[in-house]
Amino acid sequence: MIFSQKSMTHFGIICPSASGHLNPMCTIGYELKRRGHRVTIIGMADARNKTLETGLEFKPVALKEFSEAKIAEYYAESGKMSKFAAFRHTIQFFQKTASIMLRELPSVIKDIGVEILIVDQTFPWVITIAEYLDIYFITICCALMINRDILVPPFYTPWQYNPSWLCCLRNQMGYKILDYLTQPIQDSIDEYRQKWKLAKFPLSYTFHPQELAQLTQQPAEFEFPRSSLHAVFHFTGPFHSQASRKPVAFPWDKLNGKPLIYASMGTLQNRLISVFEKIAAACQNLDAQLVISLGGSAKPESLPKLAGNPILVEYAPQLELLQKATLVITHAGLNTALESLSNGVPMIAIPVTNDQPAVAARIVWSGTGEAIPVDKLTVEKLQKCVNKVLTDDSYKRNAMRLQEAIASAGGVSRAADIIEEAVFTKKPVLAR
Repeated sequence: MIFSQKSMTHFGIICPSASGHLNPMCTIGYELKRRGHRVTIIGMADARNKTLETGLEFKPVALKEFSEAKIAEYYAESGKMSKFAAFRHTIQFFQKTASIMLRELPSVIKDIGVEILIVDQTFPWVITIAEYLDIYFITICCALMINRDILVPPFYTPWQYNPSWLCCLRNQMGYKILDYLTQPIQDSIDEYRQKWKLAKFPLSYTFHPQELAQLTQQPAEFEFPRSSLHAVFHFTGPFHSQASRKPVAFPWDKLNGKPLIYASMGTLQNRLISVFEKIAAACQNLDAQLVISLGGSAKPESLPKLAGNPILVEYAPQLELLQKATLVITHAGLNTALESLSNGVPMIAIPVTNDQPAVAARIVWSGTGEAIPVDKLTVEKLQKCVNKVLTDDSYKRNAMRLQEAIASAGGVSRAADIIEEAVFTKKPVLAR
């Protein structure tokens, strides 16, 4: 169902500039533009090149506070951190982002004539801006969905699903800790809501009256069982498309035909060089070929020689390599996990921080892989997991089951259908 015969709409997309958020948002924007709409990504300066390469418009915000140099400094610091320190660092950056965007975005949105906002779920302060400007918005869960449910552990924890009363109590305590940690963000939002004479609105909201839909990249089969979700919530499956990504050079001639193991620790928490060394050591004696993507954390030539002589690249054409992979070793970023499952490839997760421990928990729960927390990682543990996942057919079968679920969820085409229906009816789109 395509509504492109209707009038063109100017969408404004607001999301973090990190690739795990920007890539799927660019894919949605690309699809909406293909259908005849105008799409502008409003954000930090380092999102400019990716946005323009996709063929979308770009409007920078707060160039002084969000200069490319300052953002690069933040990413460099994040890349060296793990676990709780990295999570606190992320929250501090988001609090600063919230304060600046609440100040700057209203005039930017009005000046460029945005009609509908498409908002990353991790930027909840944009809801306050939409309410102040009296415009509709659609929420996108580019990262793991963070909708609260007493049966589901908080997104920053590695806890497995368990509906017992004791674990529900544990979850409740986890959410209280999250409220405490994110209070500075809530304070920034409250300040502007008071200034704009808006009623208080909590970060833990379920639904906003101006919200036309909530979309997640997850298929329902990759989410813990829930007691409730609002009727506007849709499991559409992942938004990825090679058409919206810049080609990446790769030494394809070096592939030797052996089973391919692809390893990536993402583009943020990827400066933990010892992790790459352990991955190489764990795979060196396998009858397989290892490809490691550094995610921009370093030049391959700057690293010491790794065991087993793997193919080492600064960036990798991930979507193409996953089509050839037998196993993926990942930081458990949601995008890499879903891209792996889209190709029916099982995983070993080495979660570092933010929502990665919870994504890893879902990998284990769905039977599509195993997980080792980064602070527990040893060569021996990783070797054991690699051998287990490669020799136990159940991991591959479950990955293929998720592959089928993703294929039937609809992906970016279904997401664009929902967005267009919401825009043209000006009514919330209910899950069917």
